[in-house]
Amino acid sequence: MQTNLSKDGGHALRLHGIGKTFPGTRALDGVSLEVSRGEIHALIGSNGSGKSTLIKILAGIHAADPGGEIRVGRTRFAASEWTPACARAAGLHFVHQVPTVFPSLSVAENLAIGRGFVTHRGWRIRWTEQRARAKQLIARFHIHATPDMPAGELGPADQMLLVIARALQDLEDEHTGVLVLDEPTASLPGPEVERLLETIRHRAALGQAIVYVTHRLDEVLRTSHRVTVFRDGRTEGTFETAGMDKSKLVSLMVGRAIAQDPRRAAARASTNRVLSVHNLAGGGVSRASFDLRRSEILGIAGLLGSGAADILRILFGVVPMASGEIILHARRFRPEGPRAAMAAGVAYVPPDRALEAAFPTMSLRGNLTGGGVARYFRSLRLLHDVERADARGAIERFIIRASSTEQPQSTLSGGNQQKAVLARCLREQPALLLLDEPTQGVDIHARSEIHALLREAAQRSTSIIVVSSDFEELAALCDRVIGMVRGRIVGEARSPSLDGRCLTELAQLTPEVGA
Repeated sequence: MQTNLSKDGGHALRLHGIGKTFPGTRALDGVSLEVSRGEIHALIGSNGSGKSTLIKILAGIHAADPGGEIRVGRTRFAASEWTPACARAAGLHFVHQVPTVFPSLSVAENLAIGRGFVTHRGWRIRWTEQRARAKQLIARFHIHATPDMPAGELGPADQMLLVIARALQDLEDEHTGVLVLDEPTASLPGPEVERLLETIRHRAALGQAIVYVTHRLDEVLRTSHRVTVFRDGRTEGTFETAGMDKSKLVSLMVGRAIAQDPRRAAARASTNRVLSVHNLAGGGVSRASFDLRRSEILGIAGLLGSGAADILRILFGVVPMASGEIILHARRFRPEGPRAAMAAGVAYVPPDRALEAAFPTMSLRGNLTGGGVARYFRSLRLLHDVERADARGAIERFIIRASSTEQPQSTLSGGNQQKAVLARCLREQPALLLLDEPTQGVDIHARSEIHALLREAAQRSTSIIVVSSDFEELAALCDRVIGMVRGRIVGEARSPSLDGRCLTELAQLTPEVGA
């Protein structure tokens, strides 16, 4: 049901009294939101605060409880009757955290998907017009590309801009519709983030209404006009960003001030080397050499394509080692696969927890104990009581917020899912823990808790290597950070002189010729 309104007061989107109840959980409790034309409106909150649920209601994926209202421009809808078709017809456009591009297709072909190709009567594609239209969109959205370039060759920011262009290309003018961006910079390196944010600011200056969902509070402060804070399924309030700082936002999100993530004291110098890597090559790695000591947290700073993530994959046996030497615990180590790496005391947490690190349809208990299920078998019987007790202990120790051990993993918030993945690894007390983007997509409170868990693990003699596109995170967490460019180690920085600026510079050094 929809009703025409006499006037909209300049608001592109209004939500009022939106509620959502899942079995045993009140996910949203009468939340409200107003977004004006030409505004970048940030939406923030801790994991589990209700942000994702609201976005799914707006997209028509979840049906809201009866009683709420959605207004888009001059039309009003009952929230419980809102559908994906309503969202499309009302001009709502969604761009999710992982850009949905088709890498083997050209930029022009990617832009045509959804809208359709320009064709002759005989259904033959009019490529000249198709490329001309793509060229206009490339210029309009500041994409570094050509119409015939394969989308897979674009950088991450350009892939995100390509998806935004595809979503907005059919708008009749620049100030109609609403663009909803869900964590668009979560997987982008620093320089690419600023390019994307600049384009978003340009879209808003032209009159586009933008809802910007993010955990990165620095982006909220320097990009948005207003910010709405969610906490425990309720709207905590909407505020002018100009009057905010990070500490105020954090207090609103969690209901109290939290201590700044303390910078880790540098690990004491030790001759006890857990790992030595010499001239390692394989995947995107070329002649990389470094050492790792017991209880040390080592960061690797590198932009996309630097090869930093491939170092972790080689050490875990996911990417074949082409040449070089790895010494682990004073023995030569050449993992033939993950099973061999785990047998040697190596654990790995990949960047995509949902697809690569967790079992979404299983219970939290199954996710926590799956790494060592053999210990619960006695005489061909699974000791369920012991398993449940261990799972409860892990939930308490690793600060996982869940209703029970039997709660499905997929229903946990992002931060709690990540802590469950870490818990499964750390319960096995690995000698070497490899982490790729360990806090991607989690809020500042969960990030602080994860960092504390990693510091505790290091104190218990686990050595850790962290790859992160967030250089401020590396500076706060690590004893030492090495920079990687085009597959090679180019330099090193040590605590306590680490900071995001120096690591950004380190990750962009030019490798020495012949090095």
